[in-house]
Amino acid sequence: MRFRHPDGSTVHLAYCTNVHPAETLDGVLAQLRDHCEPVRRRLGRDRLGIGLWLARDAAHTLVTDPSALRRLRAALDRRGLEVVTLNGFPYEGFGAEEVKYRVYKPDWADPERLEHTTALARVLAALLPDDVTRGSISTLPLAWRTAHDAPRAEAARTALRTLAERLDALEELTGRDIRVGLEPEPGCVVETTRDAIAPLTAVAHRRIGVCVDTCHLATSFEDPHTALDALTEAGVPVVKSQLSAALHAEHPHLPEVRAALAAFDEPRFLHQTRTDTAAGLRGTDDLGPALRGDTLPDAAPWRAHFHVPLHAAPAAPLTSTLPVLKAALSRLVAGPRPLTHHLEVETYTWQALPEGLRPRARSRLADGIAAELTLARDLLTDLGLKELP
Repeated sequence: MRFRHPDGSTVHLAYCTNVHPAETLDGVLAQLRDHCEPVRRRLGRDRLGIGLWLARDAAHTLVTDPSALRRLRAALDRRGLEVVTLNGFPYEGFGAEEVKYRVYKPDWADPERLEHTTALARVLAALLPDDVTRGSISTLPLAWRTAHDAPRAEAARTALRTLAERLDALEELTGRDIRVGLEPEPGCVVETTRDAIAPLTAVAHRRIGVCVDTCHLATSFEDPHTALDALTEAGVPVVKSQLSAALHAEHPHLPEVRAALAAFDEPRFLHQTRTDTAAGLRGTDDLGPALRGDTLPDAAPWRAHFHVPLHAAPAAPLTSTLPVLKAALSRLVAGPRPLTHHLEVETYTWQALPEGLRPRARSRLADGIAAELTLARDLLTDLGLKELP
């Protein structure tokens, strides 16, 4: 979906396909048929933006086999889909029964991460619509915080500088400007947007910036305006933003709130949980440890890294951080010029929701994704953007 900003530029809205992950090109093509095109039809659009997640094997096939790349591009065109952004965070296995800490490997100190992201950039340059010259890729925020010592930190910085050089060369070759954004996430080396400033100013390249995920922003209790103003002042570009909402518990000390939260404690994904205390941010790596014992103070609200559907906040006594998303979106696109032109709805946890909330059929999942995109569309038009055909 495309929108005209009052400054005349185009803002793109997509939804991320990591909600129905596939490891191979055949799996990706099936996604387009079984999920993406039905969402487009529900929205009544001739064209729908999708943020592709390409696992290692799929990306390798596409970058080494020109016929495979042509096949994917043709399938996108035939089904009324377009790609201006990729999710390059998960490397592989995002559809596994247990993902948890595996999603952070390989990190930016490992050569595999640089090679995979380079492959994604080459693929994206070939997939961009003919009238679009800039693409974006989100990636993990350097590494999970443990075992990231000084030598690995330097290796990560070197890898990002090498990536920037490769992206420069790619634009010279193709005319396509591909940018990569570190996605701050609780528990990682770059946990907040503030944490991103030092490593990115050390790299100091316009093609390497930040992907602002509004669920992560909220989980870390960051104020959207303060966070985005600090990035702007530091000259760190917002490459893209993922529109997502976290789980919010206003009174976590109450037994009924604990019981409601326990329904979201599931074995597949990591749900980092945080509370903002007078002594600073406190947290656990997952929701389960927060609920057990007195590990996490419960005198103030808790937020958990669980991407809840944008249009459907959990039932009381829980809610979502949709207000944080709205505040961030206002700062991102309501000014004289957009801070980013790439927005992506990223609710990948539909099948990890409590049993009664999970869509039991493809049609129900398509309904839900379409409802999320409709909400995002309405927020954008309320901010003065005009939806384009």
